[in-house]
Amino acid sequence: MGIKEWHPFDQPREKLIAFGAASLTDAELLAIFLRVGVKGKSAVTLAQDLLDEFGDLHSLLNAEQSYFCQAKGLGIAKYAQLRAVLEMSRRHFESGLKKGNTMNAPELSAQYFMQQIGHSQREQFGLMLLDQQHQMITFDIVFLGTVNQASVHPRELVKLALKHNAAAAIITHNHPSGKPHPSQADRSITATIKEAFALVEVRLLDHIILGDHGRWHSMAQAGEI
Repeated sequence: MGIKEWHPFDQPREKLIAFGAASLTDAELLAIFLRVGVKGKSAVTLAQDLLDEFGDLHSLLNAEQSYFCQAKGLGIAKYAQLRAVLEMSRRHFESGLKKGNTMNAPELSAQYFMQQIGHSQREQFGLMLLDQQHQMITFDIVFLGTVNQASVHPRELVKLALKHNAAAAIITHNHPSGKPHPSQADRSITATIKEAFALVEVRLLDHIILGDHGRWHSMAQAGEI
């Protein structure tokens, strides 16, 4: 039986319109993106097979291009569409932050950072600069590679803070290993950066470390700053 023969409220698109996107399962959301299935499988069945193959929605959305395109029912066109959807989502979220949201809750910062670098398979270090009201001025990826005293240069962060006349900052980096717990190197560089910012009266509010599957660790929330 094809999806069009299902009860309307069981059809993903109609269910979304009637009850909202949050009412859909991961497979139903993915089915709307796929639009069609393959021979012998509805879009929902294909979507569930893909989720089983990749492990979960997060892993599918962040899969390498070659792996993604090899999967049945996907391909380069779907990969391009997916990257476009993810980028629109990232820009939508960023636009909202720049229109007055204050970054006083680690959950909000972590959500933003996840969209920026949470999917990366390479360690990245980001800097968010804030004004007096803790509204975002800018966010930049400033360093790539292992976070340690040799790769992260506090003076470069200070230069950026002065350039943008920032009053506060939040730093972040991802752990491609998946575990967001801070290492001794993370704690050491955080203390060094905090001291460097203090010299120019910029307050370091937090260092958020990103793991896999949406996991994150706020050093401020844990009392480590």
